[in-house]
Amino acid sequence: MRFIHHAFTDPAFNLAAEEWLLRNAETDVFMLWRNAPAVIVGRNQNTLSQISESFVRERGIPVIRRLTGGGAVFHDLGNLNFTFISLGHETPALDFRRFTEPVIAAMRTMGVDCEFDGRNDLTIQGRKFSGNAQHVLRDRVLHHGTLLFASEIADLSGALRVDPEKYRDKAVKSVQRRVTNISSHLVEPMSVTEFAGRLMTHVAGGAPLGDLDLRADEIRDINRLADSRYRTWDWNYGASPKYGFTRSTRTPGGLLEVHMEVRDGIIAGLRLFGEYFGVLDIAGLEDRLIGCRHDREAMAECLADVDLDQYMRGVDLPAFFDCLF
Repeated sequence: MRFIHHAFTDPAFNLAAEEWLLRNAETDVFMLWRNAPAVIVGRNQNTLSQISESFVRERGIPVIRRLTGGGAVFHDLGNLNFTFISLGHETPALDFRRFTEPVIAAMRTMGVDCEFDGRNDLTIQGRKFSGNAQHVLRDRVLHHGTLLFASEIADLSGALRVDPEKYRDKAVKSVQRRVTNISSHLVEPMSVTEFAGRLMTHVAGGAPLGDLDLRADEIRDINRLADSRYRTWDWNYGASPKYGFTRSTRTPGGLLEVHMEVRDGIIAGLRLFGEYFGVLDIAGLEDRLIGCRHDREAMAECLADVDLDQYMRGVDLPAFFDCLF
């Protein structure tokens, strides 16, 4: 098994590193890594229905889609992530217990009594500190999980807070549970770096660790994959399943009710109702946005030469866009 513990904290790079290693690793891999603040959504989720769009936009928090299924999670530098890549399975199947057992055993050596709970969680006294997911590629399995060590849990709840009534879709929903930080349960205080070192040593089982860094050629190829997939709107938002969006909002021009259909991240249908006054038929505004990405910057480009006041008196673009998310 190859052991990796690198210092990169770019979430797009780190998710690309997992995929690149899954496709190209020559031996089994165990990797530890951390992300700067980011929201990571599951492969089968509607991104906008999982996040507080205004919260992550105002704070510049990137939202990245991962390769595996499951729910949305918030990452920061107080969260340690682990990845197993296992090769050579004749009939690979999802097996969460197998890959979480070394983590549970390592934490128990540090005096933390934890257990596997539900489908894919690890808990301490019934409170979640780790969510896990897997992806199978031919005879290879990628298993990864979060380890909340000293995460800013207030930021976690704010980034993932969204009104469930606004979105109608069949995508996977996140199930929120009470969470806890590992650092609150340690017998011996330690930093996240020290914790990572102990976890790595335990999983290695006494085997020589060698160089834990990624090679220069691997970093180059991983960055290429990150640019082509994990740093793109098409992957992070456009790959969402088809969804409907409905919202009623009080604006300076009166009540505005939005009904929208979105496919592949593109607005396919739009109806606007409300108490507002306007000189021009609202259908003209609806038509301008059909075919546009459900994204603030893209919609601003679509309406760059439109006098919105002619359609909805007293409503400016920021207020209008707030109604569409």
